[in-house]
Amino acid sequence: MGRYRPPQPKQSPYITRAGYQRLEAESKTLWVRRREVTKALAAAAAEGDRSENAEYIYRKKELRELDRRIRYLQKRLPDLKVVETIPTNPQQVFFGATIELEDDAGNVVTYRIVGPDEFDPERGWISMDAPLARALLKRSLDDEVVVQTPGGERRYWVMAVRYGIEADS
Repeated sequence: MGRYRPPQPKQSPYITRAGYQRLEAESKTLWVRRREVTKALAAAAAEGDRSENAEYIYRKKELRELDRRIRYLQKRLPDLKVVETIPTNPQQVFFGATIELEDDAGNVVTYRIVGPDEFDPERGWISMDAPLARALLKRSLDDEVVVQTPGGERRYWVMAVRYGIEADS
């Protein structure tokens, strides 16, 4: 009997066109990989004793992980809404915006607000469900943003807001 875990909060259904295409491509790639793993699993099972067959055990685990991701993508892709429009006020922060922020120390950081399925901290892409992104939404140039972080309260000022293809890089 497992421990009870409350359900995760619903993720926002928004995604960029490029992010949606990446998820579709991943889904297709996973199906191809699944066929390969299934063949390898069948070959490992034909070798005999499965209880001590490392190849068989590894392939079963790999197949389970592939199936989990495929199942997730099959549920998630139909629910996603691709956002391609630029807001009527491009000086205000909305989904898809690339924002330059300055902190108290004068350091400038750049973030892009994307959907929860495509966030990438190394590229500066943050999920719209993240506390910083939620604090930034509907802010304009030169607005002060206060964010509660585990390390304490942080202050930022919005220095620039950009939209469009150049933000996809």
